[in-house]
Amino acid sequence: MAGAAGRVRGRALRRFPITLPVGDLSNLHLKEEKIKPDANGAVVKTNTNAEKTDEEEKEDRAAQSLLNKLIRSNLVDNTNQVEVLQRDPNSPLYSVKSFEELRLKPQLLQGVYAMGFNRPSKIQENALPLMLAEPPQNLIAQSQSGTGKTAAFVLAMLSQVEPANKYPQCLCLSPTYELALQTGKVIEQMGKFYPELKLAYAVRGNKCEYVNVQIVIGTPGTVLDWCSKLKFIDPKKIKVFVLDEADVMIATQGHQDQSIRIQRMLPRNCQMLLFSATFEDSVWKFAQKVVPDPNIIKLKREEETLDTIKQYYVLCSSRDEKFQALCNLYGAITIAQAMIFCHTRKTASWLAAELSKEGHQVALLSGEMMVEQRAAVIERFREGKEKVLVTTNVCARGIDVEQVSVVINFDLPVDKDGNPDNETYLHRIGRTGRFGKRGLAVNMVDSKHSMNILNRIQEHFNKKIERLDTDDLDEIEKIAN
Repeated sequence: MAGAAGRVRGRALRRFPITLPVGDLSNLHLKEEKIKPDANGAVVKTNTNAEKTDEEEKEDRAAQSLLNKLIRSNLVDNTNQVEVLQRDPNSPLYSVKSFEELRLKPQLLQGVYAMGFNRPSKIQENALPLMLAEPPQNLIAQSQSGTGKTAAFVLAMLSQVEPANKYPQCLCLSPTYELALQTGKVIEQMGKFYPELKLAYAVRGNKCEYVNVQIVIGTPGTVLDWCSKLKFIDPKKIKVFVLDEADVMIATQGHQDQSIRIQRMLPRNCQMLLFSATFEDSVWKFAQKVVPDPNIIKLKREEETLDTIKQYYVLCSSRDEKFQALCNLYGAITIAQAMIFCHTRKTASWLAAELSKEGHQVALLSGEMMVEQRAAVIERFREGKEKVLVTTNVCARGIDVEQVSVVINFDLPVDKDGNPDNETYLHRIGRTGRFGKRGLAVNMVDSKHSMNILNRIQEHFNKKIERLDTDDLDEIEKIAN
């Protein structure tokens, strides 16, 4: 082992040459006309597909997941409680408050601290003792982007790897090349004190001729080829199998069946780890096929508490009147930062253009932008370079900007059948009132139908939404400030 390690000592953990453009995140975007923000980050151009609602033209889940990874510099301070369902209910339940308690190899502990992790995140506290147990245990875990789950399963993989063995021992499936690349970066960072480790990407176009790698990350179709046709991977030697972004995976044509076929090639004692941000019925059924006899970590549903958010509605008779009411509000809302949500891309583009014509500085965030462009707009907004962000539901989830104090629903959120979308409403207005601060949500109502939607939202949350006269802005200025 020492001789083999000595020959490669000092060599950086590296990727093999890939025929795809490494790191070119612009490959991942919706198949629509590309638009670029101007120098101020504002985008006002429309396209022929803009009439479609977000529900009709569902946001690419892989793009959304990648966006979250690109814009997060810190872990999310998740307020959800973690529920652990153990395979053996008689076994003591362990959680850890420090990485030292896990008795990691010194090189791994060095890597963890070099990444800036001082203590385990909430999901890591409970998942790591299960993943690092002897013998290894299978795990199904719910954890959204930004909670440290990638670092957790990378730690599990690196803990099981024998660097002296020059063949694949750990296998991680990702829905897209770009998401695989993000996981690879974490492996490189955490494994940098293991210079003898090698990593390969099993993605379309990468004609891998190497066999002396310990970790393979890839997309299901190519991994299946590497296992069965090309024989680059001996599946019987895989010790850890990770299936990341399961909810994104099963939304992608063919990935579900390919993943199950790969899993069936693996040895019985292979550790199976599955992660998903959501656990819809389809994800559960998939997880149970892929992960036998698992421990389960779920996030308890976040309390639907709106106590820190003041909610109002403004009565209007048309879209133009809504726009006028918004202009009346504008002076008050730009004291801090505001997000304005629209139901369609067309409305969002129109609204951003109209506000720009009035001399207001706004940024537009919408699905026809490439992922890198969206990340740049969000970063400008987070840095305070833009005060108002006009967006569709692409931005309703998972984006934490501490200084947002006002959310305006230019259009109330409805599902494809025209019924209130209560979950989206909660996620939208949840962009404000974060971190214990007061927040403000203003809903624009322009018809009997939208008033009915608002009434049903009030009933669902058992929370009265008061009417607001936009000529009386004292209360808004007080909260926004």
